[in-house]
Amino acid sequence: MSRKTRLLILIGLLMAFIALGAGLGWRALFGAAGPGGKLTADPAAFPSATYQVGDFSIRWDAQARQFTVESPSRPGFILWQTLPGRSFVQAARGTETVREARGMFRIRDTLTDTCGDQEILTLAPSGGGLEVTGTLRCRSGREMTFWLIFESPAPHRLDLRLDVEANRAFLTYASSWEEHFFGFGEQFSYVDMRGRRVPIWVSEQGVGRGDQPITFGADLTHDGAGGTPFTTYAPVPFYMTSQMRALALLNTEYAVFDLRRPGRVQVEVFSGHLHAVLLDGTSPRELLARYTDITGRPRPLPDWVHSGAIVGMQGGTEKVRQVYQALKARGTPVAAFWLQDWVGQRKTSFGSQLWWNWEVDEDRYPGWADLVSDLKADGVRVMVYINPNLVDVSEKPNARRNLFREALEKGYLVRRPDGSPYLLLNTDFYYGMVDLTNPEAVAWLKGVIREQVVGAGASGWMADFAEALPYDAVLANNNAPALHNQWPVLWARLNREVVEESGEDLVFFTRAGFTGSQGASTLFWEGDQLVSWGRHDGIKSAVTGLNSSGLSGFPFNHSDTGGYTTVSNPIMTYHRSEELLLRWMEMNAFTLIFRTHEGNQPERNVQFYTSDATLDAFARWAKVYAALFEYRRTLIDEAVRTGMPVVRHPFLHYPDDPQVWRITYQEFMLGPDFLIAPVLDKGATRVRVYLPAGEWVHLWSGRTYSGRQHVSVDAPLGQPAVFYLKGSRWGEDLVRRLQEQGLMP
Repeated sequence: MSRKTRLLILIGLLMAFIALGAGLGWRALFGAAGPGGKLTADPAAFPSATYQVGDFSIRWDAQARQFTVESPSRPGFILWQTLPGRSFVQAARGTETVREARGMFRIRDTLTDTCGDQEILTLAPSGGGLEVTGTLRCRSGREMTFWLIFESPAPHRLDLRLDVEANRAFLTYASSWEEHFFGFGEQFSYVDMRGRRVPIWVSEQGVGRGDQPITFGADLTHDGAGGTPFTTYAPVPFYMTSQMRALALLNTEYAVFDLRRPGRVQVEVFSGHLHAVLLDGTSPRELLARYTDITGRPRPLPDWVHSGAIVGMQGGTEKVRQVYQALKARGTPVAAFWLQDWVGQRKTSFGSQLWWNWEVDEDRYPGWADLVSDLKADGVRVMVYINPNLVDVSEKPNARRNLFREALEKGYLVRRPDGSPYLLLNTDFYYGMVDLTNPEAVAWLKGVIREQVVGAGASGWMADFAEALPYDAVLANNNAPALHNQWPVLWARLNREVVEESGEDLVFFTRAGFTGSQGASTLFWEGDQLVSWGRHDGIKSAVTGLNSSGLSGFPFNHSDTGGYTTVSNPIMTYHRSEELLLRWMEMNAFTLIFRTHEGNQPERNVQFYTSDATLDAFARWAKVYAALFEYRRTLIDEAVRTGMPVVRHPFLHYPDDPQVWRITYQEFMLGPDFLIAPVLDKGATRVRVYLPAGEWVHLWSGRTYSGRQHVSVDAPLGQPAVFYLKGSRWGEDLVRRLQEQGLMP
């Protein structure tokens, strides 16, 4: 066998290994199970008893050595329960090795001692709560103390505060294998996480994330940049289940939810303190409302941002004017032009990237003020791009300010342990991060945004990044491991303050998020999907991300129409086709925001302005989107009041239907009235869709179908599978509007 043949076989085996890992959700390949042990308690000292904490009943069974929490709203229903005779608190001492590259993190944990056997030494009411203390026995032979307090700071909320004398805390409790788990933030590969090990760590999502061969190629050539099915910009440690149980972890440190073993759930945090919250409710709507009571909810979106299409394009003043004239000629409803290259553009190995120096590039956009004014006269806004990072623009000939140099001289950048500025690599260039824990730096950056973004006439902006705070970074306030996950929350709050202090109807949209982002950001988008049909990182993943984020308290979210990440390589090429762009248009017309993106290699992708055919299609779908304006308004109002997302997984309305639990990317709902099953496969002209209970009317044909069954319908280009509930005034209103505008087939 030749050396070349052996190499090809090895590469094939490696790719098969990676593909197998993706198919298994990586659950069998990575992450050992946490510690466990037996529970000891003297039944004479701690006889069976029921304790009342707020509106919760906590029962201690001395014979079974088991705690049971009953639901206040469902008498007799077990909301949370420990395993009989088994420890429910564990601890460990560990040392983590963290490797970061381009916003991706590899975290490897080495446990030097585990403490699984648990003994209860005190169990008594305390200050309106219930306090449990005792010891944990470790493999090393040492013992450590634990403290666990149950308290109820609000109705339908029970907090569990655990402290251990270690740097790893574990909470283990019962769950049947038939219970399905939804949430965990914006997840792009799975919605139901039963059987998986889910890490909670903000990061770049990766390129491929399990879709092959791109994941293998990105890992091989860019130091693990392919990601996994669990790398995500916006994870949150929260879930609700098919049995109407919900738990939120309020820790900010690295955490893991291990849902792989039948009969139990184990939660781990890289801390000696664990703060979990049990939420009681009879429906997903109630659970989501109570969770977003904690995280906060967004402010109402102004009407302008969803009145028509947000045209994402680049190229300078003249190109924008030309494209706008083509759109006007077609009567296209346009809300805004989103011009991310307003700061100027540079060529890198990744494609077309921006100069991260937040001021108008007047060479690229001559007559910027006139452009903004002329568009505004037509009721069209201008949106731009910023992020919390800065690059040295000494080589940029027309820069008026060098924000990187200003921040460096003022000491406003995140530092390395040796005191030097922490410069990170992004494709071919290095950047520094503004220290968002430094009040002076925050005030300075807010001033930059006020003066050079809002002052330039922008009504909104993409507030990008905030995933890459290094694990060993030195900050003005707090430590990076505990603050990494909250970094995007700080970034969103900074932007939110600019918006609120301006008094104007401004909107910014972020991709990174964590607990608290739900109430801090005005709008989210899903980040950088491949321009592909892929499940883990393509158009399918965009649907999964909308479904999962909505189940996690992110009510306002959307994706780049057409995707973003474009790859040109002799081995693997991902260029946006016309078919993919048209199918993405069809899908996003039935979501919250209808916004395009050219991608990182615009010249390689079909654009909405590429031909008369794509312009006509874009105009049509923008009109369909605009026809849903009044309906979206009601959903936006509901989101602000309750936390219910605009785009919804069917579980939120049909939680008792097991068929609904299986849905990932196949379909989604717009509010309670519309169900959409987009075409997500190349060349497909027919879709199989599951219709929940009720009677559903097919939008294009008017045919009525009974629910609780799978149906197949024709879905040629221009007719995605869209249904509305029979009798829905909003469904009938949409049909009428489309007929009046000649938009029906």
